[in-house]
Amino acid sequence: MRLRPRRPWSLRTRLVVSAVALIAVVAAVIGTVTTIAYRSYLYDRADEQLTGIARRAAGPPVLPVGPDPVRGRGPLAFLGDPGSPIGALGAVVEDGKVTEAGYSTEVAGGGAGERPRFPVEDLDEGQRTALAAVPRDSRPHTVELPGGLGSYRVVYAEGVHGAFLTGIPLTEVENALSTLVLVELSLTGASLVAASLAGTVLVRIALRPLRRVAATAEQVARLPLHSGEVALHQRVPEAEADPRTEAGQVGAALNRMLDHVHAALDARQQSETRVRRFVADASHELRTPLASIRGYAELTRRGREECGPDTRHALGRIESEATRMTGLVEDLLLLARLDAGRPLSYESTDLVPLVVDAVGDARAAGPDHRWRLELPGEGEPAAVRGDAARLQQVLLNLLANARTHTPPGTTVTARVRAEGAAVVVEVRDDGPGIPPELLPAVFERFARGDASRSRQAGSTGLGLAIVRAVVSAHGGEVTVESAPGRTVFAVRLPAADAPAEADSQAGHRLITQP
Repeated sequence: MRLRPRRPWSLRTRLVVSAVALIAVVAAVIGTVTTIAYRSYLYDRADEQLTGIARRAAGPPVLPVGPDPVRGRGPLAFLGDPGSPIGALGAVVEDGKVTEAGYSTEVAGGGAGERPRFPVEDLDEGQRTALAAVPRDSRPHTVELPGGLGSYRVVYAEGVHGAFLTGIPLTEVENALSTLVLVELSLTGASLVAASLAGTVLVRIALRPLRRVAATAEQVARLPLHSGEVALHQRVPEAEADPRTEAGQVGAALNRMLDHVHAALDARQQSETRVRRFVADASHELRTPLASIRGYAELTRRGREECGPDTRHALGRIESEATRMTGLVEDLLLLARLDAGRPLSYESTDLVPLVVDAVGDARAAGPDHRWRLELPGEGEPAAVRGDAARLQQVLLNLLANARTHTPPGTTVTARVRAEGAAVVVEVRDDGPGIPPELLPAVFERFARGDASRSRQAGSTGLGLAIVRAVVSAHGGEVTVESAPGRTVFAVRLPAADAPAEADSQAGHRLITQP
């Protein structure tokens, strides 16, 4: 199973999470230190209270002079003395064994002028065993007593009254610590929520300049910078381009970069404009002398004066090359006009008759090829909004390209079909194919193939460039796929809203011309 890549966090999320995590760590450290200190304080107080009870139970190390105030009382009578909390326990140790043990319960009486009495509950065998395991080092130890009594702080003491184990419950200490931890967790959680909300607002405000920089960059990214005159006037506002701040440094750097890009694009546009103007002017000026050369060559060849075979051959070559140069000049002039954005004559045009006529012309020019037509059936739209003359030129160029660069006997198929909101015209042949290294540049001007698709009829190398320029001017696209035995040029044009009247041949599914 392939795991989906984790979506990266935004800068705002990372800043807020980092701040909240830092606050959580600080709060955890403070809470831990506070809990440890408070626990130590509570245990010290409990140990002081426990030590006092142990001294009263065991008595002083040496019998005092005079009467002993506790003599004559029971061995566990100290559990009812003032200062002994409810639940305090005591155990008499004789010969290392617990002989008598109990713990005080709630006050059981005491009227006016009488001391309250604390009933003592005896400890069971399991509880006595747990007490007997307390070390005899006269230091407080924490013991867990079974039977629901819980944790006790117990100390061993010896005195004139004997050896005793005394203990006080840790319920109040544990309750106090639990309350402290609960308060800390509540305050920490509330603080983290408040910090998250406040941090989100503050970070959003702090990142507002970066968002404006990103918005400017997004506007520039949507501009068509690859060709044509570009009006690159988008800039980061001066208020967000202050170099004294980090966001301002980014904005200022972006503005400087846009200035350089604008200057480069402007220089490119001026250069392209000069080149286009030169090509257009040169092509226009060359049309007249070329027409004159052709005319004089044809006039001389058809004249009454006898010319030798070499002269007639030279005149024929002059006329042929002048014709070829005229076609090249016309192609260059058309490309210059398309580059300059000259408007085309747009109208609803049915592609079916255009394809039929183009295939008929191609068959007359290349009778050694097999020509096939695949047309949509009746009722299927094949109309586009475009310039019929230019679209006819696109079809003628594609069919001429297939005829010129494939050997005799090759089957060339022209197909028209609807594809969603577009009409697609495909020109497919089963020739040797286009070399892979030439495919990326096949629509470039003056592109040349290898010997397998050599120019047998003297093409100018501008046919496919004109195809792409005309199709782009109509808002469409042209693609090519090629492999040995299959080459497909596909022209996609937006379909017209109101299809034109179908040609009488539109209902034919397949027409084959040998």
